[in-house]
Amino acid sequence: MRFTFLIFSLVLCVSLNAQNFTRQDTLRGSITPEREWWDLTYYHLSIKTDIDNKFLKGTNLVQYKVLKPAQRMQIDLQSPMRITKVTQAGKPLKVEQEGNAYFIELVGKQTKNSVNEILIEFEGNPVVSKNPPWSGGVTWKKDSNGLDFIATSCQGDGASLWWPNKDHMYDEVDSMLISITVPEHLMNVSNGRLRSVDQNADKTKTYNWFVNNPINNYGVNMNIGDYVHFSEVYNGENGPLDCDYYVLRENLDKAKEQFKQASLMLEAFEHWFGPYPFYEDSYKLVEVPYLGMEHQSSVTYGNKYANGYLGRDVSGSGWGLKFDFIIIHESGHEWFANNITYKDIADMWIHESFTSYSENIYVDYHFGKEASQEYVVGIRKNIANDKPIIGPYNVNASGSSDMYYKGANMLHNIRTIIDNDEKWRGILRGLNKEFYHQTVTTAQIESYISKEAGTDLSKVFDQYLRDTKIPEFEYSIEGSQLRYQWKNGVSGFDMPLDIIVNGKKVRVKPSTKAQTKKFDSAIQTVEVDRNYYVTKNEVKE
Repeated sequence: MRFTFLIFSLVLCVSLNAQNFTRQDTLRGSITPEREWWDLTYYHLSIKTDIDNKFLKGTNLVQYKVLKPAQRMQIDLQSPMRITKVTQAGKPLKVEQEGNAYFIELVGKQTKNSVNEILIEFEGNPVVSKNPPWSGGVTWKKDSNGLDFIATSCQGDGASLWWPNKDHMYDEVDSMLISITVPEHLMNVSNGRLRSVDQNADKTKTYNWFVNNPINNYGVNMNIGDYVHFSEVYNGENGPLDCDYYVLRENLDKAKEQFKQASLMLEAFEHWFGPYPFYEDSYKLVEVPYLGMEHQSSVTYGNKYANGYLGRDVSGSGWGLKFDFIIIHESGHEWFANNITYKDIADMWIHESFTSYSENIYVDYHFGKEASQEYVVGIRKNIANDKPIIGPYNVNASGSSDMYYKGANMLHNIRTIIDNDEKWRGILRGLNKEFYHQTVTTAQIESYISKEAGTDLSKVFDQYLRDTKIPEFEYSIEGSQLRYQWKNGVSGFDMPLDIIVNGKKVRVKPSTKAQTKKFDSAIQTVEVDRNYYVTKNEVKE
């Protein structure tokens, strides 16, 4: 998901006063005993839509592997949706509701390594999103021809807004069948590949979409409209990749032109990040009645067929108008969010920092390194430094919106420190290979980058992810001697820095303690390489 600082007050991330968390937050955000004993293997989500009444009714077949014996299972579904019945092997099970958590008492013995399933029946009027995609729920709109135009979006708030599931990011389902029934004059587009379309006797159609790869809950989507379809095949690193595009009928010509950027995106990201992670499920762009979001293999689009972010350049550099922000950013999430997924939303920077940085990488690939530097420097104007990027764990709470622009600049800092673009490219590609289709923690990502970079970057991560202060390069000049140190740094902050002294670049290694360096001639000017997100302050003697 993508948003600018000015509208972050409306975002999907949980907005709570410090430490003011409830038991519901814990049930939603932690790996509870009722979750940890079983591993998701398969969902079959089946929903019949009643559009006139904004009502959903359906079932979810939940298949799971027993990791250790237990009899009590947690399934999540948020009000006003409700679970009406749960059965196993055809027998009804006792269900206790505690807020949005449903605790199911299993009767049959749950033996370690056995694979079992339950069938959940549910119905209700799901939450209507007040400001999609920043607030979760279902969007019920009409297109310009007066036909229904409907979509789901639920990052942060959770997929349990509209369907029952194990609503915690640590456990992704291995595969999934999504069956959505809609009026026969409309089409549903969801994740994965369209397996079949069933014509029903009541003038409805059921669209059956199969997801072959692991998928996170919030990545699952339902998009309903008067869609038309066109496609192409991209010859990628792993062979032919099917690219499918679903847009409103009246926008077909505009989409055929604007969506040419999809192949440019794939070219750039496969170069920098490695192969597209979901060849088996294809790549899709799907028009929706909101800005857009990173639903896996079903990336949603609503950027009005214009370059920039709704026609604006978020960097102010000019380069942001060279590409369609939503196509590039939301597709970048296929690598960082959908391939590599955070276990806990507190680590949401793993999704958003890398994907904000992907905009810069796209500019780099197609317009050059200097252009990409101008872009990433330009987005700094959106940084708030209001609170740490990493949020509190186990309560479904994310950190600052700075995970976007500040996080991207942190990664650009690291690229500059490494000073070897092939090595940096190897790290980005290596992340997507090492953590392919996995859920991860910040510690895993930090450790991998430091190891592959060959230098300890822990203090860099501490400074930019866990603190709000901008490091300040403080220096003073005494003839040909430069005295310098880091201010505003976390304890032990030791990030190397490139400075330009008398027009010549030199690397120094400041710490939080004062150091000196002697030059061959009197120092006239000192500048800091713009590629570092730091400030400078000259102390006059």
